[in-house]
Amino acid sequence: MKEFYQQTVKEVLDRVESSERGLTSEQAGKFRERCGWNELAEGKKKSIPQIFLEQYKDFLVLILITSAIISGMLGDEESAAVILIVITINAILGTVQTVKAEQSLQSLKKLAGPQAKVLRDGSTIQLPARELVVGDVILVEAGDMIPADARLIENASLKVDESALTGESLAVEKGLEAILTEAPLGDRTNMLFSGSFVTYGRGKAVVTDIGMQTEVGKIAGLLKSTSEKQTPLQVSLEEFGKKLSVLILVFCGILFAINVFRGEKISSAFMFAVALAVAAIPEALSSIVTIVLSFGTQKMAKEHAIIRKLQAVEGLGSVSVICSDKTGTLTQNKMTVEDYYVEGKRIPAAEIDIADPAQNYLLECSILCNDSTNENGVEIGDPTETALINLGSRYGIEAASVRNRYPREGELPFDSDRKMMSTLHRINGENRMIIKGAVDRLLELTEWIWTKDGIREITEADKETIQQQNRDFSMEGLRVLAFTYREIPKEYVLTAKDEAHLVFLGLIAMMDPP
Repeated sequence: MKEFYQQTVKEVLDRVESSERGLTSEQAGKFRERCGWNELAEGKKKSIPQIFLEQYKDFLVLILITSAIISGMLGDEESAAVILIVITINAILGTVQTVKAEQSLQSLKKLAGPQAKVLRDGSTIQLPARELVVGDVILVEAGDMIPADARLIENASLKVDESALTGESLAVEKGLEAILTEAPLGDRTNMLFSGSFVTYGRGKAVVTDIGMQTEVGKIAGLLKSTSEKQTPLQVSLEEFGKKLSVLILVFCGILFAINVFRGEKISSAFMFAVALAVAAIPEALSSIVTIVLSFGTQKMAKEHAIIRKLQAVEGLGSVSVICSDKTGTLTQNKMTVEDYYVEGKRIPAAEIDIADPAQNYLLECSILCNDSTNENGVEIGDPTETALINLGSRYGIEAASVRNRYPREGELPFDSDRKMMSTLHRINGENRMIIKGAVDRLLELTEWIWTKDGIREITEADKETIQQQNRDFSMEGLRVLAFTYREIPKEYVLTAKDEAHLVFLGLIAMMDPP
């Protein structure tokens, strides 16, 4: 059978029993029973008894168990019992810490699961990516992570960063045409692959593979065979245990030989050597290490950092810089508008006056140059854009109403090279292009500015004032978007060259709460 990339759009849709309108909820339920969930297998989870028994794998612990057995054989039941109790407490501490960390991680995974925009029952909805099934039709745009392997069925200048999968540093331009010959992964331009990232444009695709059947899933399957490395502390303790064992055996062997040479009975000399060996073993060392590491994990937990394995605490002591994903991990990924900057003044979001022409127009522009929606409390789209929609709703300006009044007649999607997005609308009988994006990029293209005295040419002093306000917002941890516009001739097709000769309107600053 042909690969998906070798088939036409119609052939692929027929093969996965879907259509361009997507699946129904009933179909999705049936397909899930057949295909399972869209997630990478984590391998068989260890049970609590298995985790408990793993605590006894340490070489030093094995030495202690041996010493306990020998102590019992020598009639020193009290020492044997103490050693076994210490070892058991040590194992319980390690097990409790590991189980608690695993439970916390599972809770975090439920909170931080990626989302996907999907056509279900003919409507666009947003649901957890793990609920996707083969045959689902997904919608993707610049900034989205691809949630599953899929075949493109609609394409609007789509470019995708597949470097994590193929190693190719440049974004790949996508197309719809079937590729008739056999092609390597990087040349399958009509396919989207799970884990890759959309850098430009938008598209619609039908899911062809999920979970472990995706290309990244196949790689994950190969990685299962890799063995887990020991931490430096584990290596050091194991080496110490081995060296100590050899030293004790040599020393006790010498004493045994001396006592026999002096004429003592062999049994008495042997018992003396064994007793000395047991006394020389540091029974408390393993427990002390576990207790100290447990204190470290508890201290980290108070700082809201989960340590999955006790031994990792020792490695963290050597760390000077930690790199972490911020959005959705350190923050909630639920943006809210905090401030406006319009007509040369900063205005808190709670004090916006929609009766003011400049403030009202900035709000309308932020809704028009925007791809997100918020219908019946369900937010679909980039959190930065939904924050702008929510601000409008807060002041009684609904996105659907504004968009119906000024319908979109053209667009230039956001991409990471231009650092801006543009849309074309019919406003008050004129074709008006609205542009939002990075402050520094838009200021380079701006020639005019909206002020309380009207529109005039922008000066270098104006630009420096705007840049300073942008820096002030950034110092407060706010994300800033600049908004500009310009008039466009009628019956005009937008190109990137039209993003010039702009009128600066204002800034909107947003915060992603921790």
